Amino acid sequence: MKDLDIPAPKPALPRGAVKRSGRLTRLVASRGFQSWAARFPLTRRFVKSEGEAMFDLVAGFCHSQILQAFVRLKLPDMLLDREMTADALALEAGMPPDRMPLLLSAATAIGLLKRRRSGRYALTTRGAALAGVPGLAGMIDHHDVLYLDLADPVAFFKGEVETELAEFWPYVFGASGATDPITTAKYSQLMTDSQVLVAEDTLATVKFSDAQHILDVGGGTGAFLAAVGTAHTHLKMTLFDLPAVVPAAAKRFDDAQLADRVDIVPGSFRDDPLPQGADIISLVRVLYDHADETVIALLNAVHDALPAGGRILISEPMTGGDSPQRAGDAYFALYCAAMRTGRARSQAQIAALLAQAGFDEIQMPRPRRAYITSVIEGVKKS
Repeated sequence: MKDLDIPAPKPALPRGAVKRSGRLTRLVASRGFQSWAARFPLTRRFVKSEGEAMFDLVAGFCHSQILQAFVRLKLPDMLLDREMTADALALEAGMPPDRMPLLLSAATAIGLLKRRRSGRYALTTRGAALAGVPGLAGMIDHHDVLYLDLADPVAFFKGEVETELAEFWPYVFGASGATDPITTAKYSQLMTDSQVLVAEDTLATVKFSDAQHILDVGGGTGAFLAAVGTAHTHLKMTLFDLPAVVPAAAKRFDDAQLADRVDIVPGSFRDDPLPQGADIISLVRVLYDHADETVIALLNAVHDALPAGGRILISEPMTGGDSPQRAGDAYFALYCAAMRTGRARSQAQIAALLAQAGFDEIQMPRPRRAYITSVIEGVKKS
């Protein structure tokens, strides 16, 4: 299905400004100017900084491979509570001793490790995060699927690649795509692990004290609802998701002693009506999995299911819109394109879709960590 275009008006630059911008760009691109600027005292620090940033872009693929090897060999886990020599790490990781220093030096260079004077290696704060941040190692570990899709980047951006990532996430194609229990379990585990941080940032941004009943659509194994229910003990909760996913949610709620406050309703929002009775409906990392036609139909269904004055809550990574940013536009947008079912959207684009569905009082708070999630809320008119 083709996505609907929701353009934002952009004022045209005056012709003179365009010409001046073009002349400046050509000047900066010239080899003579670059050579002069690298020597001139007032510009050489800037030139050095820009040169280093450019080299980081050039070497970015190597950095990602260093990171993936670092994670797959479980070096963060080995070093979490101790410092080790290169030989000891090689032995435990099953690597030839003469090859391990190459990886360790590379990991040190990109800030994952620090080398002691004794020759032992220790995790930096960044390296320790790989062992402690929920879902991060799992996301990195499966990136080889995305790398395959990006092997021919020109073909990828032209839309000429039959992507592997679409096969990794068949869940989003609808109820019929989630019948394989192994695939469903793999999807659900990765989503559950990474949902912890999304729940943290959403709970820190959204007010739930005035809500009575929350319906989480596409709630998976219940990680988000469990976090909400633990933080807000007055809330009644309903989880709505595909039949292949919800058994794990029942176990989660039992383990968290929340089962008596949660109703689990199996179904697909593509085919089935949404459960009634909630005064707040959440869509957490749902919209970017789907094309605009599906999203509009879902938002209309949410609007119909809410009472007057009820709220919709959307939480997922978003693009920067007219001000592109690294997480949304240089990662999640590509990831969604490789999935071939949806696309990452900006807060403004989602707000426009909410308004189209009849929502009012749309709030777009500044995200705590845009690389984790952004939040939008809307209210059904009375």
